[in-house]
Amino acid sequence: MGNARHRISAEHRIYAFCSDVKPALFVESGDEVEFETLDCFSNQIRSCEDKLENLNWSEVNPATGPVFVNGSMPGDVLEIEIIDIEVAERGVMVTGKGLGPLGERFEEYFTKIVEIKDGKAIFNGLKLPIEPMIGVIGVAPKEGCVNCGTPGYHGGNLDTKYIKKGAKVLLPVSVEGALLALGDLHALMGDGEICGTGIEVPGKVVAKVRVRKGLKLKNPMVICEEGVFALASAQSLDEAVKCAVENMAEVITSYSEIPLEELVMLMSIVGDTQISQIVDPLVTARFRMPVNVLRQLGIDVFLDLLG
Repeated sequence: MGNARHRISAEHRIYAFCSDVKPALFVESGDEVEFETLDCFSNQIRSCEDKLENLNWSEVNPATGPVFVNGSMPGDVLEIEIIDIEVAERGVMVTGKGLGPLGERFEEYFTKIVEIKDGKAIFNGLKLPIEPMIGVIGVAPKEGCVNCGTPGYHGGNLDTKYIKKGAKVLLPVSVEGALLALGDLHALMGDGEICGTGIEVPGKVVAKVRVRKGLKLKNPMVICEEGVFALASAQSLDEAVKCAVENMAEVITSYSEIPLEELVMLMSIVGDTQISQIVDPLVTARFRMPVNVLRQLGIDVFLDLLG
């Protein structure tokens, strides 16, 4: 097990998670990596005059990496513990025609620059405490490529606000080395990301990577003080919700003796169905279970993850 510290600059970035991409960095399980990231527009927006329609779309949603984690093999799980997130002193937002559920009300695009000072985002005079999070975090798919703007079983553009400092992200490994990359930081983002963006910022992420053997997982999970979340992405929210619920039930029944009918009842009274984002090529839903409930169920394989 490693305990070294590495750094990877935003010069090493990808725009798609690919099974055959050349790694930019090799690390050991247990190592820490500092990722320097660009914002989701590759820092192309400098002022309110920079409009969405004029951007180079081949440079949207960059992720810094990929990082080859020695010892990770298909069937393993990669645990990424978010040690710290540092964001820049200003971010950008865009919205307009076709973006989000209110996009049909606009005929053009709008850009907003948001200053960040003393841990608060200044939005039209409002001082909003920032809650930095990671929008894109993923590993390589089984084969081929998935662009960084699309979420899936490999992770990708999950846009889940609980992927923040102190959280642990669990991703199923499909290729040797996992090929981890991350980016698309937000200083603040609400569930749904309904205008199409959060406060998009460049920044830095410090993360510790660990290879987990024997932990069976088909889709991403996130563990933090707010709960344990099973994430799923699909064409519709109905499909994503069903998959997230199924994923949570499958994980719990795999590592506890509770009968399925009892588990379904338990999930119905203490679990929560939630929305991560509804604006990416696939939408993402999550199902939350309280940490203390899983601890009481005695799911030993998760106890060290729960903290």
